[in-house]
Amino acid sequence: MIDRRAKLSLSRQAKVLGISRGSIYYQPQPVGEADLKLMHRIDKLHMEFPCAGSRMLQGLLVQEGVRVGRPHVATLMKRMGVDALYRRPNTSKPEPGHKICPCLLGKLPITRPNQVRAITARQVIACNHR
Repeated sequence: MIDRRAKLSLSRQAKVLGISRGSIYYQPQPVGEADLKLMHRIDKLHMEFPCAGSRMLQGLLVQEGVRVGRPHVATLMKRMGVDALYRRPNTSKPEPGHKICPCLLGKLPITRPNQVRAITARQVIACNHR
């Protein structure tokens, strides 16, 4: 992508490609030996406790005698692609048998304050009495 021997400067090449100039010079660093051991242990703990997040895993590691902070555990989990398994809210699905009232406003022109609030309150009452 970036040609260091081109006549066009590196900053211009970055601008044309739509990337930041700093990303041209970035050299990825290898993961340290201590972090690799910690990531291996986090992986084993995650297999044992799949519902454990970074807080619980950090607590388990401290119990084992490993001094590590929760943000570092969260960073390593993100790097490994490990995520706690838990039930997430399911708010998008309607309850079975729940009556859905249609929006009766339609293309009503709103010309004064509290007009929509008053109409909506009447609609709710009318919808509940059907």
